[in-house]
Amino acid sequence: MWALILGLILFLGPHSVRIVAPAWREARLADWGEKRWKLSYTAVSVVGLLLIIWGYGQARLDPHPLWATPRGMNHLAGLLMLPSLILLAASHVPRNHFKAKLHHPMLLAVKLWAFGHLLANNTVADLVLFGAFLAWAILDFRSARRRAAPPPPAGTARGTAISVAIGVVAWIALVMGLHRWIIGVSPFPTMG
Repeated sequence: MWALILGLILFLGPHSVRIVAPAWREARLADWGEKRWKLSYTAVSVVGLLLIIWGYGQARLDPHPLWATPRGMNHLAGLLMLPSLILLAASHVPRNHFKAKLHHPMLLAVKLWAFGHLLANNTVADLVLFGAFLAWAILDFRSARRRAAPPPPAGTARGTAISVAIGVVAWIALVMGLHRWIIGVSPFPTMG
């Protein structure tokens, strides 16, 4: 579990600097320059992500259930992943209605992903992993809404359709076996 927790600190820590220490972040950007800041941020985040993956995998070998998962929660989580993946795609596709309306679709995607996985999973490691990401996404969304930033460009039907198409294709790929191949568990046990 130590690797999972350390990974979360190293991954979510840099992603939280803007929430908890915006002045420190701006000072580092001024001192180091954008390139050095992004390189440092990325290096620490990658190490954190690798530790999260390894640590969660290790924790899954010795699960400690906290509650009985109600029947059908894995199906609900699988269904919540569809809008989550569409919002994730929308965060990268220019000029879509999701980004124009919501401003921060990636954070909303992380919230849906984490919440859905908390519904379907019941161990200490699941609570630590998905709970940490859910708490971070909630705090970052609040922080991002308070920051003064120019609104995203107006959405277009084309940008929105591309976001939806990418999200749907990614969801289908996960349902049809990609999730089982990557994680070792099928989101819908009767499939893939």
